[in-house]
Amino acid sequence: MPRTALTTTVPDLSGRLAVVTGANSGLGFGLTRRLAAAGAEVVMAVRNETKGEDARQRLLTENPGAALRLLHLDLASLESVRAAAQSLLAEDRPLDLLINNAGIMAVPERELTDDGFELQFGSNHLGPFALTGLLLPALLRAESARVVSTSSLAANAGRWQWDNLQGEQKYSAWGAYGLSKLANLSFARELQRRSDAHVWGVTSAAAHPGGTLTNLQTTGPRRGVEPSEKSRARMARVMQPVEKGILPSLYAAVSPDVEPGGYYGPKGFLEVRGEPAAARLPRPARDRAAEARLWAASEHLTGVRYLEQVPTA
Repeated sequence: MPRTALTTTVPDLSGRLAVVTGANSGLGFGLTRRLAAAGAEVVMAVRNETKGEDARQRLLTENPGAALRLLHLDLASLESVRAAAQSLLAEDRPLDLLINNAGIMAVPERELTDDGFELQFGSNHLGPFALTGLLLPALLRAESARVVSTSSLAANAGRWQWDNLQGEQKYSAWGAYGLSKLANLSFARELQRRSDAHVWGVTSAAAHPGGTLTNLQTTGPRRGVEPSEKSRARMARVMQPVEKGILPSLYAAVSPDVEPGGYYGPKGFLEVRGEPAAARLPRPARDRAAEARLWAASEHLTGVRYLEQVPTA
């Protein structure tokens, strides 16, 4: 079935509040730039505040009138997630858009978060799961709140490993990454089902950037070691730039035509490059029972139960 290219036109976002995780580089930086240019007030949720401030200043140089501010957030620490969420809730403002973008890829050896979770499952899935749940009161206050979860082509290789969710028995760098990205996609779909069931009015969607050249290729598998110029040139021939890679997420974030629970990625061959289009769902992401099971496991592990976050009348 042919996939139709989708047009991403960013509307006027003046007066809207957006939170972008991992906003200091890569996709997060590109998304922050586009949202701020459209008038949104963007909270740049970052782990490294020095890098975050440098990114903020670069954006302000391009757009002096941009409304940008930093928020410290380490998704590998539930304490940090709770503190960041509480800081935002204390403002007593509606949150119009949350883009769960930050993540880490293919860490060679099994590492743990501050709370004892496998680093990729914890940072890529459990951290954003907890953050979204804790911010639910602010999302519910918005007229038409939206949550975007960043998945990956690696979700196609992801498999549910219920007895090995955190690589306790056997750790595979790419297996753990694929599982975490499958979890991101499944979370987005299950969040939409629960929003519908409880009439939250929150639209949830997921997107993947295809093959986009960012620092993700060095922070995970290379543990911060920069590739050679030859390697970068080779990757650049295959992968697309950030300006293209952000388009599926941008469509999911701002298009009035977004499908609730939808999934978007590049239109080109194998969804590696191209204009945004509806993405193909991996088979495990079509298992509603598995997605409900993941939700229950995530609430248990993080201690964040969504219904408990909904304000009572």
